[in-house]
Amino acid sequence: MKIVNIHELVEEGKNNCLFKVIFDKKNTSNDKVTMGMVTIPPGARIPAAGDGVHSSDEYSLICRGTVVTMVNGSEHRISSGQAAYIPAGEFHWTINDGTEDCEVLWVLVKN
Repeated sequence: MKIVNIHELVEEGKNNCLFKVIFDKKNTSNDKVTMGMVTIPPGARIPAAGDGVHSSDEYSLICRGTVVTMVNGSEHRISSGQAAYIPAGEFHWTINDGTEDCEVLWVLVKN
């Protein structure tokens, strides 16, 4: 068993967002799963321009706030208490169009 205190993790700033990797192949024996958190401030977009795409399935849980996510041309509003799944290979981006920070727990799972 491995326990991580998320408050002690190093935050990496990118596109005005704060990312924390909780579990990955660096601190577990599993190279198929990466788990982390991101804080997206109002107005921030991930990625900053264009679309993102992963070779892994992406699972996200909105812990606080609201975001709009565009997946393959379809817009989705996701709010606190909701979870989303984006299959590997689907082009997407996310923006916080609200007035408060949005906190997201995310998991990438390689097929």
